[in-house]
Amino acid sequence: MLLAYIIGGVAAYIIMRALGEMSVHNPAASSFSRYAQENLGPLAGYITGWTYCFEILIVAIADVTAFGIYMGVWFPAVPHWIWVLSVVLIICAINLMSVKVFGELEFWFSFFKVATIIIMIVAGIGIIVWGIGNGGQPTGIHNLWSNGGFFSNGWLGMIMSLQMVMFAYGGIEIIGITAGEAKDPEKSIPRAINSVPMRILVFYVGTLFVIMSIYPWNQVGTNGSPFVLTFQHMGITFAASILNFVVLTASLSAINSDVFGVGRMLHGMAEQGSAPKIFAKTSRRGIPWVTVLVMTIALLFAVYLNYIMPENVFLVIASLATFATGMGMDYDPAVANRLPSSFTAGRGKSAEV
Repeated sequence: MLLAYIIGGVAAYIIMRALGEMSVHNPAASSFSRYAQENLGPLAGYITGWTYCFEILIVAIADVTAFGIYMGVWFPAVPHWIWVLSVVLIICAINLMSVKVFGELEFWFSFFKVATIIIMIVAGIGIIVWGIGNGGQPTGIHNLWSNGGFFSNGWLGMIMSLQMVMFAYGGIEIIGITAGEAKDPEKSIPRAINSVPMRILVFYVGTLFVIMSIYPWNQVGTNGSPFVLTFQHMGITFAASILNFVVLTASLSAINSDVFGVGRMLHGMAEQGSAPKIFAKTSRRGIPWVTVLVMTIALLFAVYLNYIMPENVFLVIASLATFATGMGMDYDPAVANRLPSSFTAGRGKSAEV
């Protein structure tokens, strides 16, 4: 799994480099849909845009379902669909406000996630190196290659795991969509893209390295969350509640980004003729309110699913979301490969990312 995350991280960075180059050259809300249309033709732009919207809708349904599950940890007597309905309406209201509100909330949501992961990594290193919370016995890193090593299920097992790995990396393409409303995209976008490798190494590979060093890979998740167990090693008895709060904020961040991304994508597609013209309408504050409402109405389907099949809905939707995420990521390198001629015909020189 660790090797799969490294391979997936390299692929994600290549895709983001391609998207970053296009976003600096032509910052647009419809992002890769517009780039595909301009460089590969109208059909490619149409397919890319609608595939992305389908992908994010499915992912958003998975995210709101996860929110209901997390709230169920604290309030088991309350049906999940009530929490799902509540979060859909709240996120809709947030996205009908200004972009500043979206950015402020994303900052705080991200702060809780990043702080928790960093603390967990530091605590894990303490267990690995000094045996803190483990009776003074360092665990070392031998678990990385024990129990079958890196290919315990062969190459096929590693390749099959890539689908869930790429699902985990899904969402980073929101950088391209935010370029359309960035103050200084020629500076902010390269800075964001160039930070991707470090973020992948720390928050994905680093976290997995620590977890798989402390716990044998075939025991991870069998006795509860490895994050919770790591904090409990450090004597934090209420670790489960802390982690549940963090994953709640993470799901809120994801849902918020989902609605924002689809809203801007559909708005941009309407401007380029790939979506109904009514989607191009905006409020006085520049909010594409029609597309936000459309996304909200679509998410009400998640409320229905959580009402009729609360036990199985997340697994079904997550499987669909993984497939859609892979489809959505395929176009960026192909489009970027056509950019040099476009730059020559346009501004003449590719901006460096």
